[in-house]
Amino acid sequence: MLNILIAEGTPAVWQTERAGFGLPSNFSLFAAAVRLHCPDSRCTPLNIADGEALPFGITLSDFDGVMLPGSPLHIYDPTPCVSRQIDFARAAFAIGVPIWGSCWGLQLAVVGLGGSVRRNPRGRELPIARAITVTEAGRAHRLLASRPAVFDALCSHLDEIETLPPNAQVLAANEISAIQAIAVETPSRGSFHGTQYHPEHTLAVSAALIEIRPAELVEEGFGTTPSEIVAMAADYRALDAEPTRRDLIWRYGVASEIMDPIRRTTEIGNWLRTVVIPRRF
Repeated sequence: MLNILIAEGTPAVWQTERAGFGLPSNFSLFAAAVRLHCPDSRCTPLNIADGEALPFGITLSDFDGVMLPGSPLHIYDPTPCVSRQIDFARAAFAIGVPIWGSCWGLQLAVVGLGGSVRRNPRGRELPIARAITVTEAGRAHRLLASRPAVFDALCSHLDEIETLPPNAQVLAANEISAIQAIAVETPSRGSFHGTQYHPEHTLAVSAALIEIRPAELVEEGFGTTPSEIVAMAADYRALDAEPTRRDLIWRYGVASEIMDPIRRTTEIGNWLRTVVIPRRF
């Protein structure tokens, strides 16, 4: 049985507000993705955004892997909520436990390892990262095994990696984000694998992320009126409830790499099978 720590990067008070739009916790999304590929895994939540400590007698080395999910925070904001998460990431790297990160988790790990993050000058990427292209390094890498050379994935982010840490390989990129997936492997500091997109997201999550900010999305050119944005969110929810809706699949160009849960979570499954399990057993 794998023992995975899921280190929540969203303050609990923010998560309560987001739940009103139907956004589940990052823990539940990650745990569901892990169990799709390794059903017997034990997943433990820890809110590092709020400074929650591990239970007495438990250390990071007791876990087979650490997962860093998304967050609405910005890693370049010098707040205690951000700095304590950077400290946590560095502590996990020092121990050498395998680490996975999606979006904020990727950015957190990059900064923890010595890289930098900035606001993406090309703007927000939501709800689908289009035409993610596997690099030459990515074609040979286990993280993207079974992904096609070009694919789409669910996403939601405003920031991007500005400079990479030492020993990082770029595995995938697209027009909006030059770094969509990376791997960092060092003998002394363990390994990190992560994506700027969200393999753990569902269409219902994308719907909530659209619906939560209609005015912003109109300003950013995603629609002409707030009602148009809300209607888009409703369509995503409908497709999540009825995955056979060919009309909605066609309307929004939602590829099978997203519609199929196993395909959508490919990178998490590959990380578990090729990084975490070999180290554990």
